Amino acid sequence: MRVYVPLTLSGLAAVHGAGEIGPGPLTAYAVTPGLREWYVSDDIEELEYAALTRAASASLRLIAGRPDEARRRVVVALDVPDGAAFAEPGQALDASSLGEVRIAEPVALSKAAAVHVDADDAEKDVAAAAAALGAADLGDDDARFTVDGAEDHELLWFGIQEIPGLIA
Repeated sequence: MRVYVPLTLSGLAAVHGAGEIGPGPLTAYAVTPGLREWYVSDDIEELEYAALTRAASASLRLIAGRPDEARRRVVVALDVPDGAAFAEPGQALDASSLGEVRIAEPVALSKAAAVHVDADDAEKDVAAAAAALGAADLGDDDARFTVDGAEDHELLWFGIQEIPGLIA
């Protein structure tokens, strides 16, 4: 099963140093029944992109909570055994947690399929989105527009062998 773990650049550096993503339980995003129903598609690539996008939003929340963090969203795509990722009971009823799963144990970084990171030119929009996130959550339409501006940036794909260059 492919899961998407939201991180920050400093979190990616820590994961790289440890050789694993953990400790558990980890929060990740995956193609869950609730995500399938919400997205209304049978195309697995579209569904995985939706899960990746949910993880990117969670990465933005991590960034917003850390003023000294680099303003670039980071998502690690991992392949875990079926059954290793599970949704919390009752979670399907909560729209804010669509696609969210938990992984009980740490996962070796060698299980990563890729790392997705914002390009340098996204930093300004990600910084603005991180600053506006609280107001957007409270229903401010202008703040929501600012947050959506960060989501307009596509995350770039990197192989795990490229992590040292990303965290340098």
